[in-house]
Amino acid sequence: MPETQEFVATGRRKTSVARIHMTSGNGKIDINGRSFEDYFPTVSLQNVVLQPLQTAKMVNAYDLSINASGGGATGQAGAVQLGIARALLQVDGNVRSTLKTEGMLRRDPRMKERKKSGQPGARKRFQFSKR
Repeated sequence: MPETQEFVATGRRKTSVARIHMTSGNGKIDINGRSFEDYFPTVSLQNVVLQPLQTAKMVNAYDLSINASGGGATGQAGAVQLGIARALLQVDGNVRSTLKTEGMLRRDPRMKERKKSGQPGARKRFQFSKR
């Protein structure tokens, strides 16, 4: 029985983490046991997820099993996008330049700033009273 090769990659954005398991197949995408269209109902989020595959011209070449956790829908979609791009690099290193020019190999570093002690939020100060 021939063993199918599996490529594993991780993508992160804000507090979201996505673990990608990519095997050769016909383009089936499952996220947390649900279908891709069911998990990301809006077309814009679906386009974010499919963008690395479309850029590399491998849309129906691989089956993806994705475990996404943390954050919201947009953060998870960004994490999935980075994870798919990293998995495609493992498959074919020649797509690196095209993915890099599209900005899909860069992790989005923006995160929520932590709340500091002695004030009500990250930047907000308590109201100053002169008298």
